Amino acid sequence: MNIHAHDWLAKSVPSRPYPLPSAAANDSRVHRWHYVSVRFKFALTLLLAIGWGVASYALSRSWIQPLSIAMGDVGAHLLVLGIATLPGCMNVFLMVGLLMDRRPPRACFADHHFPGITLLIAAYNEQDSILDTLASIDAQEYPASLEVLVVNDGSTDETMARLRSASYPWLQIIDLKCNGGKAKALNVGLRYASYPLTVTLDADSCLFRNALRRLVERYLSDPPNTAAVAGAVLVRNSRRNPLTRMQEWDYFLGMSAVKRLQSMFQGTLVAQGAFSLYRTDILRAVGGWPDSVGEDIVLTWAILRDGHRVGYGEDAIAFTNAPETLGQFLRQRQRWTRGLLEAFQVHGHLLFHRRLSTLFIWWNLLFPYIDMVYALAFLPGVVLACFGIYWLAGPMTLLALPPAALVSYQVYLIQSRMFREQGLTVRHNALGVVLYLLFYGVVVKPGCLMGYAAEALNLRKRWGTK
Repeated sequence: MNIHAHDWLAKSVPSRPYPLPSAAANDSRVHRWHYVSVRFKFALTLLLAIGWGVASYALSRSWIQPLSIAMGDVGAHLLVLGIATLPGCMNVFLMVGLLMDRRPPRACFADHHFPGITLLIAAYNEQDSILDTLASIDAQEYPASLEVLVVNDGSTDETMARLRSASYPWLQIIDLKCNGGKAKALNVGLRYASYPLTVTLDADSCLFRNALRRLVERYLSDPPNTAAVAGAVLVRNSRRNPLTRMQEWDYFLGMSAVKRLQSMFQGTLVAQGAFSLYRTDILRAVGGWPDSVGEDIVLTWAILRDGHRVGYGEDAIAFTNAPETLGQFLRQRQRWTRGLLEAFQVHGHLLFHRRLSTLFIWWNLLFPYIDMVYALAFLPGVVLACFGIYWLAGPMTLLALPPAALVSYQVYLIQSRMFREQGLTVRHNALGVVLYLLFYGVVVKPGCLMGYAAEALNLRKRWGTK
């Protein structure tokens, strides 16, 4: 079915939220005699991370003293905090938290427990990938009703022609004649959503088998106040070049580790638009996707603002195309960085909410400082260290390496186990992991700094990386 842009204004929207199935897992879980509360895990994890930070900072006194001669006491302390102490604390927090992470048990649901879902896809110039995306949806064996709304956001290529050639019974096409951005396209689709759960999927992403079922199962198994669940997004085109090889490990290790930990502590901070589930009534209650370049993070923080929980479905997998050129990659990271700043501008008061997830809001507040120290001090310091000048990067910098290496290995084991359960194999990518561990920061930090500068200067905002 094709829906034209002028038609959606007349479409009626339900005035009350749809009834949702109860989280049956809450009633069926077996009592565990050795249950450790999430709050205790959080307190222990935070205490050990702070302990590591205090110890490393004390050991760095011999580094700070000569550095103070060159740039003063305040500058020396700020540099050491940003280069070694804070990154080390964050890695210890990740390592200890993941050691204590026990995913909520996934209950087995009969087919009639599954609600209908609306799947939204915003497509702009996706002629090369949109049919593969639709084919991956058709291969899903979801046991309840499914509708797929593809919003063609004013594409100038053959995207619309490819969509018209598809003949799936669940497919509806909304054709917007002018490109208005991803947020607008998704909000148009939201007006047509017929089911209690809405799932977003990027037009260049493909669902792995049973991804929809597993994402909904995680939602049904999570605490009753869960309003959204982020899926697991992994790189599809990792063999294209060294840049995509590096990104494969960032998605596989870094992003998955942070989302696991945030979900454990009651608030994943980004239900990414590439593949996530939301309660339709709550989407409408918060006003849908905001008109911003970081629409997914701003939306997620709005959901957290209203007291809801955001979870993470670690085995509900979608494979997406990562940027293949340095320019595309820098534009993507610039957009993500600007999205974070937009979230702080709109929902900065979350810094003072009394929730465990508030720690991660403060954590994100430190990123601009850490990124600037890394790019403007640490990288030049590495060059100086090659000539025997250890003011900025010296032996004490190694204090941040053991936690980082342990976290990477720990997440690799966790993810590998999940892959085996899904019938997947972790592909050999030795070059990618070496590049990721040694040089990824060198590539990504400039993109982040560009994002901070662009937001500070209020430069024009663009959606996408094309």
